Amino acid sequence: MTKGKMMNLSSGKVLLDEGELKCILTEIKSGKCHWHEVDRSLLLKSMLEHIGSTDSELRDQLIYTSFYRLIIESHQIEPELLIELLEACLNEPLFKGIGEKDTDTVFTRAFTTLLIALILFRDNTGDFLPSSTIYSIKENLIKYINLEEDLRGYVAGKGWAHSIAHVADTFGELVKNPKLDKDNYSEILKTLWSKLFISSSVYVHDEDERILIPILEMLERGLNVKEIEELIENLPTELKVQKAQIEIENYWLLVFNIKTFLKSFYIKINGNPRLLPLQKNIEQCLARIY
Repeated sequence: MTKGKMMNLSSGKVLLDEGELKCILTEIKSGKCHWHEVDRSLLLKSMLEHIGSTDSELRDQLIYTSFYRLIIESHQIEPELLIELLEACLNEPLFKGIGEKDTDTVFTRAFTTLLIALILFRDNTGDFLPSSTIYSIKENLIKYINLEEDLRGYVAGKGWAHSIAHVADTFGELVKNPKLDKDNYSEILKTLWSKLFISSSVYVHDEDERILIPILEMLERGLNVKEIEELIENLPTELKVQKAQIEIENYWLLVFNIKTFLKSFYIKINGNPRLLPLQKNIEQCLARIY
């Protein structure tokens, strides 16, 4: 791209369909053509339009991978256009079909969060997003994760949805941003913590470890460990309340999710002398859960 030349994502061009987009991205990936040889405004708009395609090759290996290469590896998308992409993400795609379960809209939501994560990663090294935008991202991500009901990991025939893991990754990039004041960590911690209390299904695709990533990052960056200790100490009491309110089968699904998270947490902080009291806290909590 010629330096200073802007691309207009709001132009009224007819977008590529999935087949056309897949063909072009495949040719770029194979080296048969290059980004400077295509209408990149049209291509980027089409990539965003089909970001939640149920074709896992197009969604994962072509659209997401292309965004990664353009944003992270080659810096071929300038900051002004990244801001435009981000604004587009925070509108319809992030909340498309929100509240639905077992529908294909989850792929759009989940992969939109990953695109936001790429833009945050770039800002963490390039510092082009205003502080107000960082806080807008925080508010939208919290709103999104609180409303997300489709918790599937791998979907047969369609690939990874992984909504909770993907948004946890995005929170991981958000909390690294120096423009986000540490006073926001408590709200983010409690938001992530709430996603442990799932009794409709079990997390079986490492969601627990992915939720831990932003929590551990916040601990490294100044989150008071006492806040986590208090949450852990309250878990047995909260589980007793849940046990009286939900079906016994669902209760044991909830217990499984809580125990899996605590065990992963224990392992992740093992060997860190600063977090030894937290490790003891986890041991005591596990002994009280039944």
